[in-house]
Amino acid sequence: MNTFEKIYAVVKEIPRGKVATYGQVATLAGNPNLARVVGYALHVNPDPASIPCYRVVNREGKVSKAFAFGGENVQIQLLKADGIKFLPDGRVDMEKYCIKI
Repeated sequence: MNTFEKIYAVVKEIPRGKVATYGQVATLAGNPNLARVVGYALHVNPDPASIPCYRVVNREGKVSKAFAFGGENVQIQLLKADGIKFLPDGRVDMEKYCIKI
């Protein structure tokens, strides 16, 4: 399994109503130093219908301004549809919604 396949396998396991950080996905995919590679892999996601890349946010709970599948507003809409609520400053409440590893 190549690095991108490992990343996609991890992202597929993020449950509805939860988010993970790029660093968490990198760690779970086997290399905590590949957070930027996670971002690139998600940007070229070959199957967004089954690889929910919108569930990955930065460590501060911010969505990607360059979300590949419609921009940050689409990512926010998808997360809200999953039941995720945002803090007044526009970030995901990481204490409440971030997976624990």
